[in-house]
Amino acid sequence: MSRFEEARHRMVEEQLIPRGIRNARVLDIMRSLPRHCFVEPTLQNQAYDDNALPIGEGQTISQPYIVALMTEGLALLGKEQVLEIGTGSGYQTAILSRLSARVYTVERLKGLFEKAQHRLAGLACDNVTFRLSDGTLGWKEAAPFDAILVAAGGPKVPQALVDQLKEGGRMVIPVGTRRSQVLKRIVKSKTGLEETALTACAFVPLLGDLGWDEEEGKAALQERPC
Repeated sequence: MSRFEEARHRMVEEQLIPRGIRNARVLDIMRSLPRHCFVEPTLQNQAYDDNALPIGEGQTISQPYIVALMTEGLALLGKEQVLEIGTGSGYQTAILSRLSARVYTVERLKGLFEKAQHRLAGLACDNVTFRLSDGTLGWKEAAPFDAILVAAGGPKVPQALVDQLKEGGRMVIPVGTRRSQVLKRIVKSKTGLEETALTACAFVPLLGDLGWDEEEGKAALQERPC
């Protein structure tokens, strides 16, 4: 077993399971997917540590526990069509691709968009479709979705994403202020939205027409806690 394989197993056994992650499919993919391939070479030794890491352009790859918690919250069985807002490094995208039938992922930053495409092609994630666009507007042409994951914190749940979620569908999204949010699991039913708070969190800002505007987003990046 390589040092990275050992680090992945420790990550699952010491960070995820003790904090309540129970979904076997989520744990299995996080044991096997090489997270170190989604960060810069100088940070690879930290890839399985219990924290987020910078990936450039003011963005981050989320803490492993948060990735696991968000993924588990979608309750994927393997046949779902999933929308991801915020491709970032592509790590979360790759996990979703292994656990669902099709992933539609939206990124607004061209540099990250191109790097993620290259990484996922190398991992044969051929059920992923990419778009360079405003993620707050979703992907209307591909809707409705069984599940939606939003990897940036907004002031509210964008109505466009609610509209594109199937009845019975699940969304996981951080909502709150520019500095801190609550990670919410939302289930769409005939009578409305059923919300469950999962944990406190601090994500990069969700920028776009239905999120923070560019100036608010810049302020949010400057004010985020370490």
